Amino acid sequence: MNSDKQVTFQLLLAVGTAVIGSLQFGYNTGVINAPQKIIEGFYNETYIGRYSQNISDAVLTTLWSISVAIFSVGGIIGSFSVGLFVNRLGRKNSMLIANILAFIAAAFMGFSKLAASWEMLIIGRFIIGLYSGLSTGFVPMYVGEIAPTDLRGALGTLHQLGVVVGILIAQVFGIDSIMGNATLWPFLLSFTFIPAVVQCVLLPFCPESPRYLLINQNEEGKAQDVLRKLRGTDDVNTDMQEMREESRQMMREKKVTIAELFRSPLYRQPLLIAVMLQLSQQLSGINAVFYYSTAIFEKAGVSQPVYATIGAGVVNTAFTVVSLFIVERAGRRSLHLVGLMGMAVSAVLMTVAMALLDKLKWMSYVSIVAIFAFVAFFEIGPGPIPWFIVAELFSQGPRPSAMAVAGFSNWSANFVVGMCFQYVANACGPYVFIIFTVLLLGFFIFTYFKVPETKGRTFDEIAAAFRQSSGGDKYAADDFNTMGADSQF
Repeated sequence: MNSDKQVTFQLLLAVGTAVIGSLQFGYNTGVINAPQKIIEGFYNETYIGRYSQNISDAVLTTLWSISVAIFSVGGIIGSFSVGLFVNRLGRKNSMLIANILAFIAAAFMGFSKLAASWEMLIIGRFIIGLYSGLSTGFVPMYVGEIAPTDLRGALGTLHQLGVVVGILIAQVFGIDSIMGNATLWPFLLSFTFIPAVVQCVLLPFCPESPRYLLINQNEEGKAQDVLRKLRGTDDVNTDMQEMREESRQMMREKKVTIAELFRSPLYRQPLLIAVMLQLSQQLSGINAVFYYSTAIFEKAGVSQPVYATIGAGVVNTAFTVVSLFIVERAGRRSLHLVGLMGMAVSAVLMTVAMALLDKLKWMSYVSIVAIFAFVAFFEIGPGPIPWFIVAELFSQGPRPSAMAVAGFSNWSANFVVGMCFQYVANACGPYVFIIFTVLLLGFFIFTYFKVPETKGRTFDEIAAAFRQSSGGDKYAADDFNTMGADSQF
């Protein structure tokens, strides 16, 4: 059965509908930045209405920091709760029910101006953070479980594509002439209810994960019917046999909780890899680059730096699409290595350019090129790969707990970077990117020596290789091609 026959309408509908959750995550990550001054003005007006005096800079900074950071706090809690939903309600129903949070959040944020309440806006940001944290677990898990083995990487990359498209939409909608103004900013924040409605309409037409039906619910007939629709063929014996084998393996294991995930030597290696890959995404410096981009574009003489920042968002999206088309050919490990090294080189170039900006005017253009290169390399590897490779590293039993731990690591690192970066940037100036260069090189070394290539391998084959190496031995060449020699560009 070739790949062309495997891309059915039912598969595309299911993946596309799930990825709406990823788009929501991206949109709500980026939406708060553009209207910052306007929302701070709203905070000041509300403060004057309550206390008959202007808000102090310290209180305003605190309120704004909370408004931004509370999203990550919600994400941390949501990501750690993934296992509570998917094992009880299934993958599809979990995504459906999570939309209740999106509707509640949209109402809180949308009516905050009318109610003259910054508390409502902050509560709304927390609730949409909860939703986004759940989505970062639900979407990669569902997509990984319904995708054919040889398309798992390409379809898994769609989660990150959804995220960056969401960020780009937020950047465009945040332009002053569209919704980033004093009148429409509440709708800009509450726009999240529209994708939620679309997902609620489409999810009933999508199948439940066949792996969940067979392995968790023991409903073999339903699993087979779903696979036939997803694959577009009656011959699904290979998929069924793989799932039965995984199910038999699970029966020999007891249910894996988060605590057992940490205690068992069997899961230690894949868990370390999963966490380190998530950290390589958040500690890569991508948020720092977007923070600096507007200032760099201004120094380069760009009259409308907001449009140049949107240009960086377009590059972000374009190279995620590039990754989508080459991930099954080049392999996960190879792309992650290329991405990390490319980002490290770009970070050095950016540091040199920013340090010499005042002395050499043309260095501003070098810094712009470095920004676009940094963003491009991020989306080739560290952007999309950590999300879906976690689902590949674990079998059905420990997968929900592993996704929860990986998501928790990602969101926690996101929160730490968000809270600390401003202070570190003020202390280090342009040399802040040296810190990220060192981290990127560290992650490159870890990936080179520890991360296996999972391209073209079934979940059971990957789990079996980890079982074989859990005694601390290096991966057997037959189990994992750690050097990625079978990867083809």
